[in-house]
Amino acid sequence: MTQPIAAIILAAGKGTRMKSDLHKVLHPIAGRPMLLQLVDSFERAGATRSVVVAGAGREQLEAAVAGHPVTLALQAEQLGTAHAALQAKDALAGFDGTAIVCFGDTPFLDTATIARLATRLDAPDAPRVVVLGFRPDDPKAYGRIIAHPDGSIAKMVEYKDATQAERAVDLCNSGVTAIRAADLWPLLERVGNDNAAGEYYLPDIVMLALSDGDRAIVIETDADEVIGINSRGELAYAEARWQAKRRDQAMADGVSLIAPDTVWFAHDTKLGRDVVIEPNVVFGPGVTIGDGAVIHAFSHIEGATIGAKAEVGPFARLRPGAVLGEKSKIGNFVEMKKAILGPGAKANHLTYLGDAEIGAGANIGAGTITCNYDGYFKYRTVIGAGAFIGSNSALIAPVNIGAGAIVAAGSVVTSDVEADALVLTRAKQEAKPGWAKRFRDAMTAKKKK
Repeated sequence: MTQPIAAIILAAGKGTRMKSDLHKVLHPIAGRPMLLQLVDSFERAGATRSVVVAGAGREQLEAAVAGHPVTLALQAEQLGTAHAALQAKDALAGFDGTAIVCFGDTPFLDTATIARLATRLDAPDAPRVVVLGFRPDDPKAYGRIIAHPDGSIAKMVEYKDATQAERAVDLCNSGVTAIRAADLWPLLERVGNDNAAGEYYLPDIVMLALSDGDRAIVIETDADEVIGINSRGELAYAEARWQAKRRDQAMADGVSLIAPDTVWFAHDTKLGRDVVIEPNVVFGPGVTIGDGAVIHAFSHIEGATIGAKAEVGPFARLRPGAVLGEKSKIGNFVEMKKAILGPGAKANHLTYLGDAEIGAGANIGAGTITCNYDGYFKYRTVIGAGAFIGSNSALIAPVNIGAGAIVAAGSVVTSDVEADALVLTRAKQEAKPGWAKRFRDAMTAKKKK
């Protein structure tokens, strides 16, 4: 039977190459901090405990993991990866299962790979340690794994300590290591720092296990799954790889992307069948799109729910709390925030709908604004089913427009309007024949002086 799993996520480094006030592992990919993506993978893999080893920026990490089943451990001095992993010992006191150690800047570690590591550790040949390896196009300064054809490890060596022959090996150490907790702590306590960097290296537990006569095994994965993110360039690369994979998945699931490379998804974007997405559309977190909806070009959508066969854009902005009913329509240069657009309702152009509820079949004319904020508080506008709001109207919330009512163009509505009524609040038009010509003649004569 597979043992319980605990994650030990190393995140004590300063991440200086990011040149950022934000902790390295909190930089987002697809709108979510990379650390939380990793925590989520372990949760989905069935991990019962997760410990994040923190150092610099501990307060940021505490805030980020609040609400998640995560414990923080402190590495006050950065003395190496083995020393960092050892700091999780107290947090995992009493845990009797499989510990998987990894780095907080490897957000793409997959649930299936975590399961593979745990399963391989519990295999009949009973390896003491299982290490996740990969073969990058450029091995750079990664630590190397010298292994036999059956996957048993003969040696692990850091790049700084490797010979030229060892550096020529392309099997690299991802830093992801599975070991029984009962074995981990004694091995970590035996690790020394007699090496080129004077650090306590996590891979040395493999060499100690081998010296005890035990076996260590390497299993391999794709290089992109264990990419480490240490700089803005690597962050951009990781984002691009994630987006490419998500676009392929969207199209495989029945979504039409007219120009795939220009569409940017969030980590939790949900798409129905036969959705069409035109070029240059950006999704922030929290978006759900129903079957058959069309998202036109240059729209930005976040925290919104879009119903079946609804239409958005082009150049539309949907902010958190926007809900579009079935077959509703938001057109060009329309912004919605915390507003509900009923089935078949439409706002075709140049409109702001904030803190509002618009009934089924209502029509919102161009230039309409729900004036929802007085500088201190937000107020709500309710527009009934089938109502018609004329162009360039301002609805001063809180206000209710009854079902079937008509608001004449150019009105400023400050009081409730009953159902099926017509409201006009613009001033009476007054014309002065010949005034414009007299004005021009006077101004022209004055200018000539």
